[in-house]
Amino acid sequence: MRALQFTEFGPASTLRLIELPDPKPDSRTAIVKIAAGAISPSDVKNVEGKMEGTTLPRVPGRDYSGTVTHGPAEWVGAEVWGTGGEIGYSIDGSHAELIAVPAASLRRKPRTLSMEQAAAIGVTYLAAWLGLIEYAQLASGETLLVTGAGGGVGGAAAQIGKWRGAHVIGVDRQPLPEDSPAAGVLDAFFVLRDEPLKSVVRSATNGRGADVVFDAVGGPMFEPSLGALAHRGRQVAITSVGDRRVGLDLLDFYHNESRLFGVDTRRRDAVASAVLLDALTPVFEQGTFGAPKIDRVIALSDGPAAYEQVARGAAKGRLVLVP
Repeated sequence: MRALQFTEFGPASTLRLIELPDPKPDSRTAIVKIAAGAISPSDVKNVEGKMEGTTLPRVPGRDYSGTVTHGPAEWVGAEVWGTGGEIGYSIDGSHAELIAVPAASLRRKPRTLSMEQAAAIGVTYLAAWLGLIEYAQLASGETLLVTGAGGGVGGAAAQIGKWRGAHVIGVDRQPLPEDSPAAGVLDAFFVLRDEPLKSVVRSATNGRGADVVFDAVGGPMFEPSLGALAHRGRQVAITSVGDRRVGLDLLDFYHNESRLFGVDTRRRDAVASAVLLDALTPVFEQGTFGAPKIDRVIALSDGPAAYEQVARGAAKGRLVLVP
């Protein structure tokens, strides 16, 4: 099979398109012929050596869609989708023509999604679902603030929040494209300029603040997001742009009785992630959730250049590789 592979950590140029032996099935392992595999920012960080637990040489790529070619009889020929914290890190990933995955992780993709759309959902929606549903336990009637609402994870968080019955406020540094996933569900949106985030949110909530902040930016947005919380509010952290070290006023933090949740989707392997995909499937099939915006579908042979685009932040949506 053809696959992208890196044998050392570095920029996207370290990726090479090579021929590798086809993966072999066994009693616990199924083989999926890849139809599409999205490139996530975490895939780029993985190649750069900024993610823990990666063994070399490695085929990157975490999210995928495709057709089962070998595995349990009832699965052969099925169109599936998947993701997992070990995929592309400790086992070879989806930026290849074939992938070996645990048979227990096989899940049929939503009928309403194309292969490319299904491949662009995994880690994006898992991060939002874990943060809002499992950890912060967002409830109907609460106010949710999403920073970085124009991004893939921010858009997923906005849709999940609206589905839960929350009042959803989005903020970003740029206006939302009309076709972005968040544009159709946000109750209010603000472009952040000179006014502090705390003032923006307090003004939009009659001085109360947000019950839950889903911070899809981190770094410079971490402390301002804490300041936008209502009393006993919950903040979800999933990433950090720029400096990994941030500050907070500890006095304000405990006086407000704030709560902070960290979300690491890599703690969920392919089998555990499949359980979350089970929860997402009916919501996509009902048309309640929309797929992330796909900027371009790119041939696997152009993978290194596509990785470079994601590294520069040049894509206006998800980039999806197809063999």
